[in-house]
Amino acid sequence: MQWMGIQNLGTFIGAVLVFLALPGPGTFALLTASGKHGVRAGYATLTGLALGDQALAWLAALGVAALLQANPTAFHALQYLGAAYLVWIGLQLLSKKRSTGGPVRMEPGHFLRQGFLISVLNPKAIIFYMAFFPLFIDPHNHHGLWTIAAMALLIVALSLLYCSALILLGHGMSQQVRRHPRLSRALQKLAGLCLIGFGIRLGIG
Repeated sequence: MQWMGIQNLGTFIGAVLVFLALPGPGTFALLTASGKHGVRAGYATLTGLALGDQALAWLAALGVAALLQANPTAFHALQYLGAAYLVWIGLQLLSKKRSTGGPVRMEPGHFLRQGFLISVLNPKAIIFYMAFFPLFIDPHNHHGLWTIAAMALLIVALSLLYCSALILLGHGMSQQVRRHPRLSRALQKLAGLCLIGFGIRLGIG
């Protein structure tokens, strides 16, 4: 299935949801803000996280778009590297003894700024986007920056839906994460298997 030059649209949506579900600083920031300070604090944190993600995503996407226009052969090579990167992340998740992240301290009155900094100061994020975007851009039927914009919009929409659930269930979910580390570990392994599958499918497709 293709839309706006995005190939493997279903896989793209699935991969974004898997990454959203991975426990990390952003997840715990949302759980902490909403669990301790309410829904309004949760959405302020989400706004900051989303702004940071979009800043990094567009930096990476502009580089990918320039490469696609200047050197299509190198772009294809980047697609294979991106698929290998997804497999590598999946293997890392399977081999880790526990999930990364933990309770994050959130200061009242600064939720948006803290969310933005948590997101934008993640050094792995721009590398991820550089590897992730090329996997789903059809080099023959893309629409330039409109394709990038469509991908960014989908990421925002999926983030809003998933993170809204975290915010509305913040307190209960934060308690479950703390009380049941085995559940978090099982979800981490499941995410690892999904990413390996995505990487292999996209690499050979």
